[in-house]
Amino acid sequence: MTARIIVVGSLNMDVVCRVARAPAAGETVLGESASFVPGGKGANQAVACARLGAVVRMIGRVGPDAFGARLREGLSAEGIDVARVGVDTEATSGVALILVEADGQNRITVAAGANARLTPAHVVAAAADWPRGGLLLAQLETPLDTIAAAIEAAHEAGLRVVLNPAPAQPLPAAWWRRIDLLVPNETEAALLTGLPVGDVSGAISAARELRRRGVHHVLLTLAERGVLLADADGERVIPAPRVQVVDTTAAGDTFIGALAVALGEGLDLDAAAAFGVRAASLSVTRPGAQSSIPHRSEL
Repeated sequence: MTARIIVVGSLNMDVVCRVARAPAAGETVLGESASFVPGGKGANQAVACARLGAVVRMIGRVGPDAFGARLREGLSAEGIDVARVGVDTEATSGVALILVEADGQNRITVAAGANARLTPAHVVAAAADWPRGGLLLAQLETPLDTIAAAIEAAHEAGLRVVLNPAPAQPLPAAWWRRIDLLVPNETEAALLTGLPVGDVSGAISAARELRRRGVHHVLLTLAERGVLLADADGERVIPAPRVQVVDTTAAGDTFIGALAVALGEGLDLDAAAAFGVRAASLSVTRPGAQSSIPHRSEL
């Protein structure tokens, strides 16, 4: 069975600078290298889904510039349907400035650009032929009212909703029971719940709180420790293999894409999460956002 996935979200050009360490306030640090890499949480997740075997449609906005053209062309080259990735003449393409430190940790600043101009009307216009039984992937790098429209359209079309609440921000109460799978990291889970998430015990408490609000399944990513699953069967951790970390950029996006593909192919939640952890663990062993996302054959 082939997974069919709709991705509503952001497309950014990532300007990546590798440094020994991030600068302090007012300090200049010489970088080791710089590169321009297609990214954005939405686009990254779309690429992960496509490389792992899904049929993917992307809904988003770019600017009328060289970055926008490259972003659309890159997705199309992956076999992703970009008919609903519009070119907005009133904004530049989104840009993410990423510092990658020697230990692989990253610090990211995003200028939304055209991503901020993706409207509910764009989503509604694209939703007429969404595949029943598929999945919707959404994040929070586009306006909340647009994501709300996507969640509602997916619910009406019979799609399972997978929400990555990143970058972290409070969510409307009406969303909770519409979310089939919520995939936050530790920082995002702490912001959403107001609970400390510094260890597995804290993660369990946060996941239980999110489920209490109505989310069906919570998958709380724990970086090198793997992912915590919480559903009606309780909580359990899917551990991550030990790897040599080069760059953690897009690891979460890779996990979500792989998770969605596995679910769309009929795997149960635990098996799908294990597939996602394996894909994400491979992605951190190499640099970049979309450049680090593995193909199915590599897994």
